[in-house]
Amino acid sequence: MSVTQIRPNMDHMQERVDLAAAFRWTARLNLHEAVANHFSLAVNDDGTKFLMNPNQMHFSRIKASDLIEMDANDPDSMVGVDADPTAWGLHGGIHRHCPHARCAMHVHSIHATVLASLADSRLPPIDQNCATFFNRYVIDDGYNGLAFEDEGERCARLFDDPKKKVMIMGNHGVMIIGDTVAETFNRLYYFERAAETYIRALQTGQPLRVLSDEVAEKTAQEVEDYPEQDLRHLAELKAILDEEGSNYAS
Repeated sequence: MSVTQIRPNMDHMQERVDLAAAFRWTARLNLHEAVANHFSLAVNDDGTKFLMNPNQMHFSRIKASDLIEMDANDPDSMVGVDADPTAWGLHGGIHRHCPHARCAMHVHSIHATVLASLADSRLPPIDQNCATFFNRYVIDDGYNGLAFEDEGERCARLFDDPKKKVMIMGNHGVMIIGDTVAETFNRLYYFERAAETYIRALQTGQPLRVLSDEVAEKTAQEVEDYPEQDLRHLAELKAILDEEGSNYAS
């Protein structure tokens, strides 16, 4: 008897476990917002079938078995499941139009959202974390309300350059994409850190020490090439959850 026969809704077990761990740590780090925000992870070759969190379940409670499987090419996959229509709008659009976005994480984390609320939402390379994102983000300045399907389609089309894996969503929040849960969560973590550093630097009112374009690009490439940090980051977070007796993997 297979695992899925014994425990329904458990296809793609490792992917589910990784994504559930990311939800738990996003809540622990206070990067979530009540029962809003959403993550997704592609589970087929062309990226159109994906796992997603159920509608309005708190990130701190999400388990691997809670994740629902959706089909970006089939609107009927919304029927009979407890899915957030704005999550479907954003993530369905991304998984239809951006095959390079295997994983997508959307949050309204505090410092990224403050950055997205500024008239100039650029993130200058004032430290190593900020430099990590040099020329690697897009800014969406066309916010038009909740991210139902049309808004989701519009946002997805902004990810046309595979090099740019962060969308600073003006007046809204941030969307992070990547190949895996580990890569995407690591990027989410460091983008929030970078945004916090920049916002706090602005609060001092002092002139900023901005790196040159050459040093910023060199730093970004070095970080991209640094071996296994994202994998080890997620592995350590799962190890902590396991030691605490968390049920995230169930």
